[in-house]
Amino acid sequence: MIDNIFRGVHTALITPFTSTRSVDIGSFKRLVEYQIESGIDGLVPCGTTGESSTLTHDEHDRVIALTVEYADGRVPVIAGTGSNATSEAIQLSQHAEQAGVDAVLLVNPYYVKPTQKGLYLHFKAIAEAVSIPCIPYNIQGRCGVNLENETLHRLMSEHSNIVGVKEASGSLEQMKNLIDKRHDEFVVLCGDDNMTVDLIEAGGNGVVSVAANLIPRQMKEMVQLAIDGDIEQARDLEQKLMPFFEACFLETNPIPIKTAMAMKKWCRESFRLPMCTLSRKEHYETIRQAMADLDIPEGQI
Repeated sequence: MIDNIFRGVHTALITPFTSTRSVDIGSFKRLVEYQIESGIDGLVPCGTTGESSTLTHDEHDRVIALTVEYADGRVPVIAGTGSNATSEAIQLSQHAEQAGVDAVLLVNPYYVKPTQKGLYLHFKAIAEAVSIPCIPYNIQGRCGVNLENETLHRLMSEHSNIVGVKEASGSLEQMKNLIDKRHDEFVVLCGDDNMTVDLIEAGGNGVVSVAANLIPRQMKEMVQLAIDGDIEQARDLEQKLMPFFEACFLETNPIPIKTAMAMKKWCRESFRLPMCTLSRKEHYETIRQAMADLDIPEGQI
């Protein structure tokens, strides 16, 4: 059976910044509490949504350590520690292990476009450098390379601590093929909110969610319905949430979700270049309309 610790909804946390673009610790702590109180299954700091590429190494390590501290064992923490340099990914992963995370999330090496052999050796080296579970993150659209199922099958069969994958290839066919051929303990998490019910219906196990930053309760309800086999009700809720899912990707993630959260006073509308505020004024109204009927509580800045 698949370990329940990695099933369900894991929120790909934003990293709030102050008006001077330092990490906003107070807002981050409130966000973690909001997630846990809303019944979320896990937290994922320092991923793409957390603007990890603009954090210094010290900030990256600190955000992960703070997530572990604030979660205090109530939910698992899966820390984003991937890099385009294997040595750097190992360093970040080892620090995360020392900080007490439950697993590390390892994005495909970006920009360098390694071969499948290179991908295999990259993830192999990281898995051998830590003792905690490792979850590769396959997102060709942002990394320029697809982690093919054959490579992933080899990794999961040879390394017991490679326990799952965050799948954001955008190909449901690829995801289904992976699910059909995985071993029983291997977890497949969706990387796209709008494909989550499709993936779970095909045998997947949950989602690493952008939308859950602001609507954790609704995401938890939708995913739990799907996991329990009530696909019809899950689809009904998915249809209600779909305008918000779409709004979250009007522009490059995490610009829209952070903007939505700023509207609800969970963070400031503050980014680090090259991330910036929305480029089109009409997108603000689209986001407002998408949130209008979702019963979203307000935070405090």
